Amino acid sequence: MAEPHANTPAAKFLTDRINTLRRRKTQKQIAHEAGFPNPNMLSYLKAGTNKIPIDRVPALAKALEVDPAYLMRLALEQSVGATAAKAIIDVCGTPVTEREKQWIDEIRDASEDSDPRLTTRSRAALRRIFGK
Repeated sequence: MAEPHANTPAAKFLTDRINTLRRRKTQKQIAHEAGFPNPNMLSYLKAGTNKIPIDRVPALAKALEVDPAYLMRLALEQSVGATAAKAIIDVCGTPVTEREKQWIDEIRDASEDSDPRLTTRSRAALRRIFGK
């Protein structure tokens, strides 16, 4: 039987991030930094046996050295499903990462804070930047 959260973006992200940190931190150290009493909890999260506990997102993000807003979006979708996560974000707003804030600041500076409209041309330029 497949684990209930095995192929979620959150589980995949955790697996990749823990593997990336492997040279500097053990999984046990990450679990301890995140406040998990059982170091096996990270194995359960990576395997998709358990969901990322929403209340652990800030500490887990710090332990994983990632932006908490990004991890919160992944955890929220995993926790309540894509449709409910979208509804929550529609009402409460999108968690914005530090890097996204830098983009917003640059857009405001480049546009002289004119609240520019997202046109077909500007959308195409952004997509070219990201190779899409």
